[in-house]
Amino acid sequence: MNYGSTAVLLLILAVAVLFATVAAVIAFGLARWEGAAIPAALSRSGVAFAAALTLCLAILTFLGR
Repeated sequence: MNYGSTAVLLLILAVAVLFATVAAVIAFGLARWEGAAIPAALSRSGVAFAAALTLCLAILTFLGR
């Protein structure tokens, strides 16, 4: 797949960030539902965001080669 176009690259990055944000919001909601304090829930959502974004970018890097 050719990612030469700047618009396509920005669109793909925006989708990856959106997916990671949704994963972080879900992780925050589940942590609060479990009874975790807000700082602990934020920590879990940060870990989920980082993991999802890393996974998305690793897959895009693999597909780009």
